[in-house]
Amino acid sequence: MTEAGATAQSPPAIPEARQPLSLARRLLVLLVCVLCTTVFNASMFVASTLLPQMQGAMSATQDEISWAITFNILATAVATPTTGWLVGRFGRHGVMVFAIAIFTVATFLCGAATSLQSLVLWRILQGLAGAPIIPLSQTILLDSFDRKHHGIIIAIYGMTGIIGPTLGPVLGGMLAEATSWRWAFYMLVPFGVVASIGIALALPRDLPLGERRLDWIGFLTFSLAIGCLQLVLARGEREDWFQSNAIILIALLAGLAFYLFLAHSLTYDRPFLNLRLLLDRNYALGLCLIAIFGMLNFTPMVLLPSLLRQHAGFPDSLIGYIISWRGGGAMTGFFLAMYISKLDPRIGMGLGFGLQVTSGLWLASIDLNVSHGVLAANSFIQGLAVGTIWVPMTVATFSTIDNRYLAEATALYHLMRNLGSSLFISLSVAEVVRTTGANYSRMTESVTPYSEALQLPGVSGGWSIETLSGLARLAKEIDRQAAMIGYINAFYLYTAASLAALVLVLLVRPPRRRLT
Repeated sequence: MTEAGATAQSPPAIPEARQPLSLARRLLVLLVCVLCTTVFNASMFVASTLLPQMQGAMSATQDEISWAITFNILATAVATPTTGWLVGRFGRHGVMVFAIAIFTVATFLCGAATSLQSLVLWRILQGLAGAPIIPLSQTILLDSFDRKHHGIIIAIYGMTGIIGPTLGPVLGGMLAEATSWRWAFYMLVPFGVVASIGIALALPRDLPLGERRLDWIGFLTFSLAIGCLQLVLARGEREDWFQSNAIILIALLAGLAFYLFLAHSLTYDRPFLNLRLLLDRNYALGLCLIAIFGMLNFTPMVLLPSLLRQHAGFPDSLIGYIISWRGGGAMTGFFLAMYISKLDPRIGMGLGFGLQVTSGLWLASIDLNVSHGVLAANSFIQGLAVGTIWVPMTVATFSTIDNRYLAEATALYHLMRNLGSSLFISLSVAEVVRTTGANYSRMTESVTPYSEALQLPGVSGGWSIETLSGLARLAKEIDRQAAMIGYINAFYLYTAASLAALVLVLLVRPPRRRLT
């Protein structure tokens, strides 16, 4: 990025270590950063597997229990850009130790939650505390290793960090089925303790930059805009969208807050988010691509558990097994990315998003009789796409960003991933709920004493409008089929997002010599 691409008033980057680290120390830093990231990622994947059981335990609806995922991602999204400010005030060592320690405590409290409100509260604390972990870990690794090694370091970091998403759903599903969903959270606590101790010992101590003011106006207006938008998406279906005065008011508040954020950020010398970084073409495209990447990465893990548990009758352990195949596919993808990264990054990204299109169309073609083998294969393809996309996308995005702005650029990068995930999950769940209700009403219109299917015992099975039990079974089957249509629509949205990413990939410039 050129000097004109970012102002001199931009917040300073994280300070470099005073002494160059030895190879052994750098590898140790890589190991503990991977452990911290693994624990953080595992909490997301485990929670997605537990959604159906938590829904029953909390007596919640499908859109209510999804708050345990969406508000966690939203809290992470809002808190992520504060990473640079936190490091400036407390140093990277202090922030990392504090973040993983509080995250571990919040994970324990999630397992001990006794109500939906308390569960969502502790999930929000998880997101707030864990927000700096991934961007700061990536920044530390990019600073610790030479730029020529960034491709392989990102691949190793991503590949080994997939351990959590691979083992988490399997172990969490088995524990949830054998005991309760609470133990799936409790099992992460010892790993969090080890990660806290490891990062405290391995990461070199550094001095904070001193007094550094946080742009409170930018932070509060941005948080208000994102929070209101999330609330509109989460409550819109229940409140009949813009037929509700409350939804209209919240949407107007979101628009006003976002306008104030933009106006302030473009006129303030040290804004909360440095929008001038968007003058870098690859970085701007990278933010769009990482937002779509976040949409595609987490949404299936929220939709599939509820579909399989409630409507297809899959046990928790089998759901965890299916989701764990994403980890195997991602590990394979990261391994391939070590070689693909040597080519034009558009090749790896195009291949990965093409696999996402294939996966989405495949999911849109399934029915309630789908086998776990088909779902495991589809999950593997999703993971393979994730691993194939991540390395070339990250390398291309930061190829022209100067190290002075790396910490801030990385925080914004992960912010867009979390924000894309949160918004798309809410949109997909809202589509499932809306379509299920609409199709249930439409399909019940065909249930009359004159329906030919109800006159054929070999076709109708136990369905009947003559008895209360037969009518209940018929209503349940109609609800299953109506819900399946809703999930299919959500999978088509997933496919459309993948196609949009393919178009953006064509606009990315191959990395050239970095400008300073």
